Amino acid sequence: MSTLKEILARRPVAATIRLTVPAGGARPAPPVGPALGQYRLNLMAFCKDFNARTQKYKPDTPMAVTITAFKDNTFEFTVKSPSVTWYLKKAAGIESGSSRPGHVVASVVTLKHIYEIAKIKQSDPYCQYMSLESICKSMIGTANTMGIKVQKDLD
Repeated sequence: MSTLKEILARRPVAATIRLTVPAGGARPAPPVGPALGQYRLNLMAFCKDFNARTQKYKPDTPMAVTITAFKDNTFEFTVKSPSVTWYLKKAAGIESGSSRPGHVVASVVTLKHIYEIAKIKQSDPYCQYMSLESICKSMIGTANTMGIKVQKDLD
């Protein structure tokens, strides 16, 4: 049960905005500008904070951002690591998955690739309480639906 102090400290939320922005590439131009501008948020503050948080990633890495806009024109945001499909495509060295998964194999990755990607994804807020094994199993399923075959090691 929340105390009165906690209830009064909560700020009313105007919106929750989800964007995919390249790492280190947040600019006040579309898609960031119009999405934040309609809630009268400070674009330059978001761009500077986002670029500072994502400078450790390679440029043009697609980062998922969830921005919580409050009614007093302030905001908070969380940055998630790139999607599993993006990592799998990079590890497999392909542009897109198979057009007929299950019939045509687009590429092959090893369990070591899956394990390394799972270690990165474990730092995400959504996955931090999941075991490494369950994250790996989920990623193997994603790889299968993309037409990427997972092997123990490359021949």
